[in-house]
Amino acid sequence: MTDESAGTQDGQSSQGAPEGGPGREVRVVLVDDHRMFRAGVQAEIGRTETTGVHVVGEAGDVDQAVTVITATRPDVVLLDVHLPGGGGVEVLRRCSSLMTGGESAVRFLALSVSDAAEDVIGVIRGGARGYVTKTITGADLVDAVFRVSEGDAVFSPRLAGFVLDAFASTDAPPVDEDLDRLTQREREVLRLIARGYAYKEVAKQLYISVKTVESHVSAVLRKLQLSNRHELTRWAAARRLV
Repeated sequence: MTDESAGTQDGQSSQGAPEGGPGREVRVVLVDDHRMFRAGVQAEIGRTETTGVHVVGEAGDVDQAVTVITATRPDVVLLDVHLPGGGGVEVLRRCSSLMTGGESAVRFLALSVSDAAEDVIGVIRGGARGYVTKTITGADLVDAVFRVSEGDAVFSPRLAGFVLDAFASTDAPPVDEDLDRLTQREREVLRLIARGYAYKEVAKQLYISVKTVESHVSAVLRKLQLSNRHELTRWAAARRLV
């Protein structure tokens, strides 16, 4: 997490140690299928005495997430979009009853490597209060967590436009049945391949093996009835996914 700010649009500085404020504490659950990433976030923002963030639980898939969130009732859930078991949208669906109740409501902030419009819009429609990418700094992530806990909506600057465009339209976007056949992970692999990434580069971006990338590409080609990555690129470009 290095460069993109969720707080700079308010003119807030990301310099110095992140501070939650005197006597303030936010209870957080981390949901991400990469254990090392969770450990990194915990190390970066989970120093309660300096940041005010108290990590009360972690989860690596949808079922674990629902169990931990229900048991701990945190103030904020940092939620990855792509998870085994149905993705962040499924977590939001199964935890919808926890999002009400005023000050006791559980609030969700998406934290994802994906910057795709459909991912952003999907989790916001599911009930998340904001969406930031994993390039965010630790200080700005702490700021975003506190702001979401207080009821604000927080977005990485470029992503806010997706939401404004989507909800400004009076007509719902058409359902793409072909795209709906793909899992969220397959969509992510598709976008990177369509952007010209090599399999090794995709694997590095998504923290998965090259063999897993190959399996996802094969599944995408089969589901979309395409023959090769060149057809896949044209298909994705026609739908403005790249």
